[in-house]
Amino acid sequence: MDIDIGNGILGAILGVVFATLFQQWTQDLWFKVRRRAAGRVRSLTYRPGDGGGWGTFSLGPLHTPALIVEGDGDRPIAPDSVHVQVLDGEVELPAELAAWRAEIEAEEARAEAAGERRPVWNGERYAVESVDVTRTPLDEAPEVHLRLRPTDYYTFLAAQQLDRRLPDGSTPRRRWLDPDAPLTAPAFLQCSFAANVAVVTADDLLVISRRGDRVRMAPGLWNSSVNEGLARNLDASGRRHAPDLHALARRGMREELSLEPHEYRLELLAFVLDVEHRMWSAHFYARLTDMTGEQLRARTSRGVADRWEHSAMEYVPFRTADVARHLLSPERRHRWAPLAPALFHLALVHVHGRASVERAEAAVVRRL
Repeated sequence: MDIDIGNGILGAILGVVFATLFQQWTQDLWFKVRRRAAGRVRSLTYRPGDGGGWGTFSLGPLHTPALIVEGDGDRPIAPDSVHVQVLDGEVELPAELAAWRAEIEAEEARAEAAGERRPVWNGERYAVESVDVTRTPLDEAPEVHLRLRPTDYYTFLAAQQLDRRLPDGSTPRRRWLDPDAPLTAPAFLQCSFAANVAVVTADDLLVISRRGDRVRMAPGLWNSSVNEGLARNLDASGRRHAPDLHALARRGMREELSLEPHEYRLELLAFVLDVEHRMWSAHFYARLTDMTGEQLRARTSRGVADRWEHSAMEYVPFRTADVARHLLSPERRHRWAPLAPALFHLALVHVHGRASVERAEAAVVRRL
């Protein structure tokens, strides 16, 4: 009897000692196994083109080239979880694309000299070298590492000719892009990063803009409430200083809707890639604290800095069924900018929850 009691006490003591010494080690090991397994599954299923893995955003008959790389709308990405680095050295174009850039520069100079039109401004931009996502050890929150290189607008225009024939008969898309590895691309083909914001008024109206007919990219298409591209001269205090993505979104809110930071709550929902045009976006949700749709109409009627970028604004009730019907209406279904439908879906999920949004969207699709 005494031996059994002694063995029991000894076993309890050893158990406490073992748990104290090895609990953290076993937790760390389990976390590493989970991350490795998740990465293995992700790498095996990431096939946007084969229909069996991750695909670009679609809703019923509406298909877009928007690949949601990180974020599901449910949980915002914290500002301090986004790390932006600007690398030394501007983007270098291959010789064939450098010749296309020279053509663009020469044509703009000719048009200006002839007085035909104002030349396209060769603004200072950023190219995306890479976007890498990791997870924090404790809560598996995302950590996003964005690496940028300096570039300019003429380089962007040259690289946008992805389906133009090269001297050997191929195209930039075929030569430098792998459809099975959409996140792997040379920086010279990714000379665009923007913030897209879904703005919802205090009385629950979603603001939808229509791009102006004079803009170079996606003229006349319906788009996010706010769309603002990263610019080196505006978004960095000095050539080497890394830009802040939330500050970029706030600049867009001010320039396109005349809204100041104290008038809304801003949350980062996702990082999204337009795989067709190789354009990256940070998708944001902004909720106006007190301003209604009518008050925002009155505000913008008194002037906005970049009015020329938009030809119209609409206000849609921010309910899933209403937004889904708006996205899928026959007259608009093929008139959306590539990244806008995914943005509105993520904003709905953020506010109403994934299960509720997907049920309502499915019901709208069934009634088409």
